[in-house]
Amino acid sequence: MRLDKLLEIAELGSKNQVKKLLKSRQVTVDGQIVTRSNAIVDAGLQDIRVARKQVTVEGSAYFLLNKPQGVVSAVRDDQFDTVIDCLALEDQVPGLYPVGRLDRDTEGLMLLTNNGPLGFRMLHPQYHVTKTYYVEVNGLLGEDAAIFFKDGVVFEGGRVCKPADLQIVEAQAGLSKAYVTISEGSFHQVKKMCLAYGVKVTYLKRISFGSFVLEDDLLPGHYRELTLTEQEKLKDYFG
Repeated sequence: MRLDKLLEIAELGSKNQVKKLLKSRQVTVDGQIVTRSNAIVDAGLQDIRVARKQVTVEGSAYFLLNKPQGVVSAVRDDQFDTVIDCLALEDQVPGLYPVGRLDRDTEGLMLLTNNGPLGFRMLHPQYHVTKTYYVEVNGLLGEDAAIFFKDGVVFEGGRVCKPADLQIVEAQAGLSKAYVTISEGSFHQVKKMCLAYGVKVTYLKRISFGSFVLEDDLLPGHYRELTLTEQEKLKDYFG
């Protein structure tokens, strides 16, 4: 969350008093003086101090979910189960939301958190967070497919995608399998890229998101908390 908001929650003063604390250079995050009120921090992951005294508030929640087919990437929905519904009631903490989205018929890795600005930062183009998908299509991915994806697929209307990496696992006339890695995430992007080549996606699963990887033994609909090592990696998106 924002540093000024965290300091207010920790009852270190009103909004104006917190601003004065920051301007007076009394606030440090992991040993570094911070004066920006909008710096993104997490007291559960970082050492935050005011006048050398550690600030302690409840940290944010972070979960890695293997989203099953049929579930929507939303906090609530009147028709379908959501990714939040996949969590046990005790883990459905206030403010929890999915970072990004997957189509309802797409499986795979999804991060859930109640750290508001984190999702925006992980999806922002400046961070170039890559996402890898396992994909099956109903036709042949030929020898030219990898170059087609690398050159940047052109959608109808002239929009050009950023270069994508395609690694073919199996190529047959009626079924091909591959891994696709992209650094952007527009609506139905992988499906549209495959259609532009001339094949239709029949199965899609996200297996990685940045440095986070979906384990083979985490079954669809199951989830876990991020490990301490994984949570440390989230610091790349703070500040």
